[in-house]
Order: sequence, then structure tokens, then C-alpha cells
Amino acid sequence: MQQSRRERVFNLPAVILVLVAFMGALHAVRVYLLSPDEDISLVTLLAFVPARITAQFDAAGVAAAFRQLALKGGDDLEFARFFFGDGSPQPWTILTYSFLHADWAHFGLNSVWLAAFGAPVARRFGPVRFLTLFIITAVAGAAAHYLFHRFDAAPVIGASAAVSGAMAAAIRFVFQPGAPLGQSLSYDEDERRAYRQPALPLLQVLKDRRALTFLIFWFVTNLIFGVAAQPLGLSESGIAWEAHVGGFLAGLLLFSWFDPRHPPAISDVPLEPEEDIVESRP
Repeated sequence: MQQSRRERVFNLPAVILVLVAFMGALHAVRVYLLSPDEDISLVTLLAFVPARITAQFDAAGVAAAFRQLALKGGDDLEFARFFFGDGSPQPWTILTYSFLHADWAHFGLNSVWLAAFGAPVARRFGPVRFLTLFIITAVAGAAAHYLFHRFDAAPVIGASAAVSGAMAAAIRFVFQPGAPLGQSLSYDEDERRAYRQPALPLLQVLKDRRALTFLIFWFVTNLIFGVAAQPLGLSESGIAWEAHVGGFLAGLLLFSWFDPRHPPAISDVPLEPEEDIVESRP
């Protein structure tokens, strides 16, 4: 009797698939089911708008920012007033903004990067820890953006801060010898061992040539795209690069909070569920 392993169609951790499916379904509802007015109302409800937070303790500062927009002319003032709304803080938006996307390209790019870097982290952390990391890095991204744009009434959307957090968490172990960088996404015994490689200490990340190269490349590209994307016509709206940095730093610095202290032994982790094993008889 021979045993063969059935290949899974989506060979990614369930938590990654659920996140991508949820964000994709939400965007599909916005595009195909909601009217333009309904869609903009949903964005207003879920997007992060820094000025709403600031208005709770510095209403005069927000009013001054609006006056500056009025002096510039154009549609900026009307745009700001619309998304500012009644000025209520809407605290849930520090997380919900991360589930919205500007278009399918924006959603697709974030999904690809989440699959590539989130998968090894999710396998190492498990679904609950990974979801907690996603939430905290999204909130950290909103906080970082707020520090630089506290009077801004432009809405911020996208999962890029949380995806950046997963990238940062991944570099703590994917560059280790035998780690999962560049391996297939199958979950055989060798890969189970790979995802349990000891993580690099934080200071060691700055000494590891591959990890440091990735860090430099990531920060330089985010800075370039954040500053130059709109002037060069690469994006119609600005890119919230500060939010990306906030999420990335949170994932890098808080990695040890989520990394299991006592991961199960390799032999204790099943290869596949029993239903994935099929018998083949001559």
C-alpha cells in the first residue's frame, strides 16, 4: 500500500487566507454592490482621519488648518470638511482603515506581500498571535501617521502598515540558515523545522548582512515612493509612508512578544490532517 499526499489548492495558513478573503470581499462589496454615495459613506465610517482625533483636544488647531486650506482655494477645503464630518473621534478607525483599499491593484499588492511574508510568520506564531500582531501593527501605523499629520482630514486606508509589520517580523528569522526564505509553501517536516529556527536578536539584525540589506532597501524604497509617488504621477493620492514605517517598527521591535517561548517539538506537529492522506492501491 502506498500513501500519497494530496496537494492543497491554497497552500497558505488559514489566517492569511481569511484576512485576504475578508479584505477582498469588502472591496468587492464596495465596487459591485454599493452605490458611489454608499461607498463614500462607508469609507467615511471606517477610514482613519487624524483631524478627528485632534479635534477632541485642539479644536482651534484644526480650525486653523481648515482656514489654511480655504486660503489655498480649490477643492481641498470641501474634501477635508466632508471627511471630517461632525468631528467625532471614531476610535475604531485606527484599525478598520486597514481593511479598506483604494482599488483592486492596491488590494492585490498588499495581498501578495501579506502572503509572501505573513505566511512564515503565521506558521511560526499561530493564528491568534498573528492576528494580534496584525492588529497592533495596524494601530501602530495609524499612530505613526498621526504624529506627522495630526491636523490632516484626508482619509487613510490600506493594510500596508500591518503588512509592513509582518515583513519586519519575518526578517527576524527568515534569513537564518535553514529558515523558510525561498522555500516552497508546503508544510513538510523540513519546513516545520525551518519555521522553528532561532530568531535573530534585535541588535544582531543590524549586523546580519542579508537582514540589514533588506532593512535599508525597505526604508529607502518606502521613503522614495512616499515622497515622490504623487509628484511623479505614480499615485493620484499621497502614500502614507509614515504608517508603513510605524507598522514595520512595531513588527520588528515587538517580535519577541509574539514569538512562542516553547514551540512544540518537530515530532509533535502533525504533517497534515488525516483527510489529506489518500490511499493508492495497485
